[in-house]
Parts: sequence; structure tokens; C-alpha cells
Amino acid sequence: MTYKRFLAGVLTLLISISPVLGSDKVYVDLKQKNVVAFVDEMVQMHEFDRSALSAILAKAEIKKSIIKKIAKPAERSLSWGEYRKIFITKERVNAGTSFWRENREMLERITLETGVPVEILVGIIGVETYFGRITGKDRVIDALATLAFEYPPRATFFRKELSQFLILAREEELDPGIPMGSYAGAMGRPQFMPSSFRAYAVDSSGDGKRDIWNNWADVAGSIANYFLAHRWRIDEEVIAQATLSSAWNGPAPSPANTLKASDTIESLSKKGVMFATDLCADSKGQLLSYKGDAGLEHWVGFHNFFVITKYNRSVMYALAVHQLGQQISSKLNADGS
Repeated sequence: MTYKRFLAGVLTLLISISPVLGSDKVYVDLKQKNVVAFVDEMVQMHEFDRSALSAILAKAEIKKSIIKKIAKPAERSLSWGEYRKIFITKERVNAGTSFWRENREMLERITLETGVPVEILVGIIGVETYFGRITGKDRVIDALATLAFEYPPRATFFRKELSQFLILAREEELDPGIPMGSYAGAMGRPQFMPSSFRAYAVDSSGDGKRDIWNNWADVAGSIANYFLAHRWRIDEEVIAQATLSSAWNGPAPSPANTLKASDTIESLSKKGVMFATDLCADSKGQLLSYKGDAGLEHWVGFHNFFVITKYNRSVMYALAVHQLGQQISSKLNADGS
């Protein structure tokens, strides 16, 4: 071998490996046991092409920042007073009022078709993504692959979501490397997980696509469909503020993430919980307590309140959605719109 040929070979090798040497990114290891098992499952159960799927996963980045974030969600570290200040702000209410005005015809059409109030639709969109302003900075494939293969506490759940994402990308003819979302893999303006997209996303615009990234009609219609599927009751109340009378003889209430109503309106009233509602005495209700800035707040959540918690399993989240929607509606009415 001549010196020139040897030098040319060395240069070629250096060029080929320089991107790797100059990068601190880590990608999915196709030889890792849980990755091999996942690929086998997708090939056998869902008829994916092994080479094509391997090529997709090989480009998925494993991100430590994602693992760090999912270990400390806001609902677990903040009080209600702190949590509320994030979502119930003058700026977000103003943005929601403008959003409602700009999309009034579409929003009211979906409410008419489904019975899910506009207040709930704008409340969800406002809390989830600030009306499309904050939809996540991670590629969905990176988030799901990181959590499926490198986060054992919830690997089973995220492995399922990764599978669902790859299936929906095939169904919707999407490049799996393009969709963006949250660090947990929640996608688009309504922040649907892939399994929720496949189950509840709808084409409300009539263009033949379910586009939750760019089409507001599909976003609102899909949220409404999610609520209907989880048994939203048309024209029923969501929650009522409460006080404890001198007749209260139960344990001292404290904040808890209670996700199911285990009492009734009648039994709560007999226990000394004071609140206003038009619901019948045997309707389900649950006393909820929140640590607000001015001290402990008491509320009674009804059936529809706990439907909101199906979207995000947090009573703080559900109350934020409700209050944001109500404040936007109130401002719209006060503005004469």
C-alpha cells in the first residue's frame, strides 16, 4: 500500500467518525435486551419491518433531561396556591379570551355537537399548552424511547406508548422523527399521549386528517370526544366551593389527590359541609381540600370534576382547568363579547 493510499484511508476513517467524537448525544442501543425484545414484539404483533423499525429507533436520542423532569412533576412538589399562580394569570386569561373570540364559531359548534362546554375546552387548552404557545420541545420519539428503555419505574407504560406512537405514525402517514411534544411524550396542542390519540382524536374539520398539532377544530373536537368517552354529563355542575359548619365532626381535612367521589350530596350536608348545588341529594360528591395562599380551601367535586381528572390525574389540575375556563368566560361577558 502506498503512503498516499494509506493517508487517504485514514482521512476517510476520521471523517466518518468525527460526528460521533464531536457529539455528546446518546442514541438507543439496538443491542440492548429490552430494545431487542421491543423490536421483536413490534415485528411479530404489529407486522413492522425489522430493518425499517431499527433504523427509526437508532435515531432516537436518550435524554437525561427527560428522566430528571418526569421524576418531579409540578403536581407533586407545589401547593395549590403555588400551582394556581402558574395557570390562572391575567395574561393567560387574556390569551384565552382572544382565543375564544377568534375561534367562537368552531368552539360553539363543537359544544353544540357534544355538550362539552366551551369553558372546559378552553380551560384544557389553556392549562395544557397556553393556547398552543407551549407544546413541548422534545421529539416524541426521543421522549418515549428514553422512558421506555431507560426509566424502569414506568418502563411498561412508556413501552406501550412508544408502540402506540409508532403504530399511529404508520396509520397517519407521519414521519416518526418529526412530531414534537412534552418530556413525557404528550403530543400537540391538547397534549394527547399516543394511546389517547388513537382512541379519541377525531377529524372535526372534515379534511380527512386528525391533526392535533396545527388544526384547532381537530384539537377542540378531540378534547370533547375524550370527555364524552369518559362519561361527561351534559349541563351538570363541576364543583362548588364549600365551608365546614360547626356541625362538622369528621377528621381534620387535609389536601389529598382524591380521584373518585365516595360520598353523596346528602351525606356531605349531614356531616356539616355547606355548599350550593342544584344536583339531587343522591348525586355523588367528594369533599376536597386545597392549601391556598390564604389557608385551607374546601370544595365539593361532582361527577364532571372527576371526569376532568381522567385527562390528568390531579385534583389541582382539574380545579385549574375549571377556574381558568370560568375566568375566561367571565371576562368575555364583561367585555360585552
